[in-house]
Amino acid sequence: MSSDPRIRKELKECGPDNGSGVFAVPVGDDIHDLRGEILGSEDTPFQGGIFNIEIKVPVQYPFEPPKMRFITKIWHPNISSQTGAICLDILKDQWSPALTIKTALLSLQALLCAAEPTDPQDAVVAEMYIKNRGEYDRKAKEWTDTYANPSVNSGKIQRVVEMGFEKEKAVKALEENEWDEEKAVNALLGM
Repeated sequence: MSSDPRIRKELKECGPDNGSGVFAVPVGDDIHDLRGEILGSEDTPFQGGIFNIEIKVPVQYPFEPPKMRFITKIWHPNISSQTGAICLDILKDQWSPALTIKTALLSLQALLCAAEPTDPQDAVVAEMYIKNRGEYDRKAKEWTDTYANPSVNSGKIQRVVEMGFEKEKAVKALEENEWDEEKAVNALLGM
């Protein structure tokens, strides 16, 4: 039996204007290849962030969970800062056919509010979360502003890129120089 009718129904429930802070839409014509979006919750380091999620819906759905990963870089113990892989039980062995794409996205949004550092996907981030929560919060906010909130630092990044530097190198130099453009450019130039 095809899962396509169920996926189509679920996509109607989690369209862009559903008011929940999460949504999913197909990438092109394939309803098994989706792009999700999660809004960062208030009073967290992720506030103001818009996080994009890659969603691959298997043919066996809903009897197998969707495969999800963060496309937007994020600093969180349960999400790989390198690959966007997610450590969340309902996306693995605790999945139930009663769950939906929307509930999975809402669970990811909740995970941003309540990390599980004792069951990490990213050990470096988890260690920082446990040993120095203030530093973790600062870095998570910095990454949110850099990668998930295009209005905050995008102007600085764009200006440095326009000087001929690669975007990744520009971001790294700006981060290392506390978002001071002049210091970042001097560092890139080896001055």
